[in-house]
Amino acid sequence: MHGFDYDPSPLTLARFVVYMCHHIQPRSVSTYLSGICNQLQVAFPHVRLSRRHPLVCRALAGCLRRLGTAPQRKLPLLLDHLITFSTSLASPTHDDLLFLALTVCGFFGLHRLGELVDCDTPSRRSARKRILRAPVSLLSDRFSYHLPGHKADRFFEGNLILIVTLPNIPLDPLPLFSQYLDSRDSRAPFHPYLWLDSSLSVPTRAWYLRRLHSFLPPTFGGHSLRSGGATFFASQGWPRDRIQ
Repeated sequence: MHGFDYDPSPLTLARFVVYMCHHIQPRSVSTYLSGICNQLQVAFPHVRLSRRHPLVCRALAGCLRRLGTAPQRKLPLLLDHLITFSTSLASPTHDDLLFLALTVCGFFGLHRLGELVDCDTPSRRSARKRILRAPVSLLSDRFSYHLPGHKADRFFEGNLILIVTLPNIPLDPLPLFSQYLDSRDSRAPFHPYLWLDSSLSVPTRAWYLRRLHSFLPPTFGGHSLRSGGATFFASQGWPRDRIQ
């Protein structure tokens, strides 16, 4: 197209970097280069040496500085938001209870939204990642469930999620979870999955975000649960390693 040499020399790769950085986010170009090296290393064994050449590295660094934009992170949820959700839904339906339970579990359990709900794309859903109803334990001051797999779980061993009643805070997650569990068990006592909407389907990411955005603007999203919970526990004086 541009009459460049087919050999992936450092100059060719540097020109590619500059060209692509004017069309896509510069942070993504490094990933593109990794894919190119993976495909070309059979025909051009020196392609990885060209990728590590100072000319290519400096071209990418310069484009990141000149053309890069700051990542747009979602705002963290606050405890006041959770209180507003619970007080606004005075006569909650089953879906309202599901939304509240997902929110308090995501907030106090430091979950990513994708650990609690299904992906919007059916082909990317996995039944192995869905939380089951059977291991749920409900006590007077705590409840727990088993997270079968998550992003950082390389061997799918899962984790026990334990959420306790915290003193001196105006919101107790236990009653909200218990109300949802009663509603869920009365509708589908033999269904294997914990999280079910009114149609007895596992809620999706889009389902949750529609309800979240009925209260809050789009500056809040799925990651707001985890970041909000982490911020809350940090304000309570929890050590960093415990929050992680």
